[in-house]
Amino acid sequence: MTYCVALKLDRGLVMMSDTRTNAGLDNISTFRKMHVWEKPGERVLTLMTAGNLATTQAVISILDERMKAPEEREPSIFAAPSMFQVARIVADTLREVIGRQADSGQKADAAFNATVLLGGQIAGGPVRLFLIYPEGNFIEASDDTPFFQIGETKYGRPILVRAFERTMSFEAAVKLLVVSFDSTIKANLSVGMPLDVALYEEGSLSLGTPWRMEANDAYYRTISEGWGDALKQAFDRLPDMELPTSG
Repeated sequence: MTYCVALKLDRGLVMMSDTRTNAGLDNISTFRKMHVWEKPGERVLTLMTAGNLATTQAVISILDERMKAPEEREPSIFAAPSMFQVARIVADTLREVIGRQADSGQKADAAFNATVLLGGQIAGGPVRLFLIYPEGNFIEASDDTPFFQIGETKYGRPILVRAFERTMSFEAAVKLLVVSFDSTIKANLSVGMPLDVALYEEGSLSLGTPWRMEANDAYYRTISEGWGDALKQAFDRLPDMELPTSG
């Protein structure tokens, strides 16, 4: 299992992913699930994956290889003229990999399922964010749906729904995601540290350096402990229920 979130703010994109993969409680590994491609001044693309590791690694490898191939031979995310076309290439590649591995070759077999979050900007176009499904179809973030989650989404979603605002700063957005991830990590052992973080400022066409937040990160510990204390205090301030009396 995994957990990845992408927020589409007025200012740009904030993306975070965990790094834990497991095939049982005694076989836990760390793999990067966030992948970045950049042509400074021309395009920035960030992709996060959840699902079957063999499937997602194959998708990333194919996208990398096709960027090195002549444009007329293979579709390349570095040659696509818009983010929509990049999303189509990623979706087609995902469907291709799953179809090749699945017995039927026609639809996404659950054993090989994977989902993808794709965000970025190409010069001349706006920042766009897509959620790509294993069948190869996809949807785009909008004012009504300004963030996407993939993987183990249920534990971290309530804080996002309650606290997310499109106008929030990058600093506040990272804090929000740390709370969301901390809630998920505490509830599900299949999601774990370290966390990869990427910020993209709209119009910059340069990503900067994504960073990794380790389990011993001082800021992460401060937010984790502070959030737990704040929840307890809020709970204690709520009125107790008046139970009905018998007889």
